[in-house]
Amino acid sequence: MKKVLSIVIPCYNEEATIEAILQRIEGVELEGVEKQLIIVDDGSTDSTPELLRQYQDRHTVILNPENRGKGYALRTGFEQATGDIVIVQDADLEYHPEEYGKLIQPILDGQYKVVYGSRVLNKENKRHSAITFYWGGLLVTFVTNLLYGSKLTDEPTCYKVFDRQILQRIPLECTGFEFCPEVTAKLLKRKIPILEIPIKYSPRKIEEGKKIRWTDGLEAVWVLLKYRFRN
Repeated sequence: MKKVLSIVIPCYNEEATIEAILQRIEGVELEGVEKQLIIVDDGSTDSTPELLRQYQDRHTVILNPENRGKGYALRTGFEQATGDIVIVQDADLEYHPEEYGKLIQPILDGQYKVVYGSRVLNKENKRHSAITFYWGGLLVTFVTNLLYGSKLTDEPTCYKVFDRQILQRIPLECTGFEFCPEVTAKLLKRKIPILEIPIKYSPRKIEEGKKIRWTDGLEAVWVLLKYRFRN
């Protein structure tokens, strides 16, 4: 029986890239694995919803009427996921869907239940969106390792891959960008190993549509602290 990979794609005002990333995802061939695309528009005010309606006949498209945040969009998408494996995919072009195969293989092989794609482990990645984002990511990763005794290199990475049964057992509360630290904290507290695999990264600038801000890094640290000491 074929395995199914559920690809959850939250998006907000991504008219410039949404069609390109969907076409790339559709073009990815995975041996013995079918793809389920779940696109959740988070109340976009540009033409993203109109563009997504073209895909409603072949993919799951959810159009939230108002902006609730990336975490809320992801949780909405996870509820619709029926695949054996679930991966998070941003709606821009920073990450490369062509790498799905190597990211899901350890789960398919039964070696791991969770895999993160690490931008840091790929030494060919020379660019970053801004120096504050680069150092902020290192800080969040350092705090994660300090609090939870882990050895991660890239905690804030988008490419987080889960065995769906594991993901379903993680109660998520996030509404915004705090999804990453929350799910990581809860996995590590449950002693669930996370394998990191090097990935390519093509960062975009704020003027190109990047939405995360330095304040989200501070919130990530707070979230990591909160779940470390919460029962």
